[in-house]
Amino acid sequence: MSDDGSIEHQEPNLSVPEVVTKYKAAADICNRALLAVIDAAKDGAKVVDLCRLGDQFINKECANIYKGKAIEKGVAFPTCVSANSIVGHFSPNSDDATALKNGDVVKIDMGCHIDGFIATQATTIVVGDAAISGKAADVIAAARTAFDAAVRLIRPGKHIADVSAPLQKVAESFGCNLVEGVMSHEMKQFVIDGSKCILNKPTPDQKVEDAEFEENEVYAVDIVVSSGEGKPRVLDEKETTVYKRALEVAYQLKMQASRAVFSLVNSAFATMPFTLRALLDEAAVQKTELKASQLKLGLVECLNHGLLHPYPVLHEKPGEVVAQIKGTVLLMPNGSSIITSAPRQVVTSEKKVEDKEILDLLATPISAKSAKKKKNKDKAAEPATEAK
Repeated sequence: MSDDGSIEHQEPNLSVPEVVTKYKAAADICNRALLAVIDAAKDGAKVVDLCRLGDQFINKECANIYKGKAIEKGVAFPTCVSANSIVGHFSPNSDDATALKNGDVVKIDMGCHIDGFIATQATTIVVGDAAISGKAADVIAAARTAFDAAVRLIRPGKHIADVSAPLQKVAESFGCNLVEGVMSHEMKQFVIDGSKCILNKPTPDQKVEDAEFEENEVYAVDIVVSSGEGKPRVLDEKETTVYKRALEVAYQLKMQASRAVFSLVNSAFATMPFTLRALLDEAAVQKTELKASQLKLGLVECLNHGLLHPYPVLHEKPGEVVAQIKGTVLLMPNGSSIITSAPRQVVTSEKKVEDKEILDLLATPISAKSAKKKKNKDKAAEPATEAK
């Protein structure tokens, strides 16, 4: 109760078993969707087909659970497939012919939600069966190691301000750089990018508020590493196809097409990011008379007045390679639980972490269960002593 005697509304969190169940259900679907996209990511595969596959898999599997219950569920972040020097958010329109080829370093990013409880993840693969070494191995190993460090730093009692420096040390160990502007966000019900966030690589122009991590919080831990300077840029604004409703902004749109587009967004994608493809599909489902050209025109007015937040396609310099590892982490009372998972290809990097503080951090268990397992393993390894 509040001071005035009224009952306060409490946001559902991990202290409620059903909430944990929904997070894990979303993660399970996300894990299987990712596997499906990885299996299809072959030489010659069109990127738009892979993106469609991921989204359709999530929506189909979500339709099969919690049947008969009036809850929202489905794609929480549209599938993006970004190769080589593309940093992320590449989910092209249906007429795009971009295809993968052997040797491409590909980042697959996606998210699923059940009743607004979100699981997002990303992994990096190399297309084909060739051994992974050189620049590609360095960025992938750096991203994996930085992620492993991050999940040990993002835990109750620790602070946001203490995360970025160790991550930068890890990246430097592999001759790489963290990509500027990338954040790991706290997530809440129907909130994919909460205000509590970690900026992987603070700069004089970009900083975030410090805060303490607490039990029952959920984070999308997102690590993006580049073989280059890590300063991404937009090359073509027309590549942007992923958007999210800016809930805090209101504006009376002038054009009829814009109002129709905004109505579609509010009815189908009120809280989660979506693609232009999904918006066109929704227009067809709702049998609107909007054509693709009208939809795109209406989208422009919505963007111009801040009603939508764009996720631009960012690029590194040509020839550089970018890797991403992202996972959903629950800060449980008995330790952190990483509920998303992805297979890891074998990579051979000639570089490694040698900093003792980082090595000690990486040796730290992330949960009470893993700590107990490590203790039993260490005990079993001890030499037996004679009884006197």
